[in-house]
Amino acid sequence: MSHLDYRPTYRRNLPHIQPPGATLFITFRLAGSLPEKVITEWRAEREWLNRLSTNNPSYYEQLAPQFERAWFSKFERILDGCEFGPLWLQDDRVAEIVKDSLHYRDGKVFRLDAFSIMPNHVHAVVKPLPIFPATDPDPTYHSIASIMQSLKGYTSFKCNRCLDKEGEFWAHESYDHWIRDADEWQRVVAYVLNNPVKAQFVSSWRAWKWNFSRFAGGIN
Repeated sequence: MSHLDYRPTYRRNLPHIQPPGATLFITFRLAGSLPEKVITEWRAEREWLNRLSTNNPSYYEQLAPQFERAWFSKFERILDGCEFGPLWLQDDRVAEIVKDSLHYRDGKVFRLDAFSIMPNHVHAVVKPLPIFPATDPDPTYHSIASIMQSLKGYTSFKCNRCLDKEGEFWAHESYDHWIRDADEWQRVVAYVLNNPVKAQFVSSWRAWKWNFSRFAGGIN
């Protein structure tokens, strides 16, 4: 298996890697929640990496996973620090809209395994469902792109109206990662649920009002 098959990435207007029946780790954040200087630097490095994929594919395969992990970690540190940009999701009314929207889609377009709603971003673990009955020998699954377009579009409208504001609510860039096996699923769900603990908002993930896990008893 190539690194290119499962590398995590922040992406905009790029095809998402979604094998049929895959479970995905997704992250989406508020518009303006990262400094523009940081985004500009990331885009410049991303463009350089994209050129490298054409000019030197083998070196690209070596560097791409490191690039993605480093930038995801950097973005997470900034977001968890809550020192830049809006924190609209700390408003209970707004967080409730996002929570309800995630639960509404559970069983319709995805199986919802876990989520954590933070003041300026959301982590979720979902498994897109087949569009047609599972008995179909070659089912077509709801795409994560269409799921996120619907979710972000609806919640953007509702949250803006709740806050009596207009304009962009969610950032265009989002993060998605294909979870490859049960062990990785366990690690990712634990990461999601412990995000508010890491950010020092609570001492236990169960104390965070905006955490959800389908299998709460099995997560440490």
